[in-house]
Amino acid sequence: MTFLVRILGAVLLTAAVIGAVSLGAAGGGGRGGPVATPHAAPEFTGIDTWINSAPLSMAQLRGKAVLVDFWTFDCINCQNTLPYVKEWDRKYRDKGLVVVGVHTPEFAFERKLDKLETAVKRNAISYPVAQDNGFGTWKAWNNVYWPAAYLVDRNGQVVYTHFGEGDYAQTEAAIRKALGL
Repeated sequence: MTFLVRILGAVLLTAAVIGAVSLGAAGGGGRGGPVATPHAAPEFTGIDTWINSAPLSMAQLRGKAVLVDFWTFDCINCQNTLPYVKEWDRKYRDKGLVVVGVHTPEFAFERKLDKLETAVKRNAISYPVAQDNGFGTWKAWNNVYWPAAYLVDRNGQVVYTHFGEGDYAQTEAAIRKALGL
């Protein structure tokens, strides 16, 4: 009986985690929107390695709009949002947007730098990617979802969030607003 209770507990826990992580799966939209009370963006903390960039800080990015995208390369929801994130980088980089991908691994194999570098190349990601293996930045931002997007305005304030897939037009409108477009 104890074995069955443990199995049932593991199944229920797995279902809860999958439900939380896959908010907005299958195009159903995620959740988020404008932040009721904008607050200072936390710093990037405990980053193991930076890909496509020298180390960055929020203080250094002041004056730019910043989209912080928490993702992990083996997450299907993250893979589904990636084309939108890459397009926003392409479309708004010259207008003052900086996209920073914070790769926080869900599984042990995602911690390996060579696998992350391969995923960045395979997906043609050209914006900075921070490897957050110790979850330092994840914790500093109080994040709990993959994918999660945090939009920081030119004053360093988090003004918009989105968790999961969907609401791409709403997120792009928030980016345009943060850029003054």
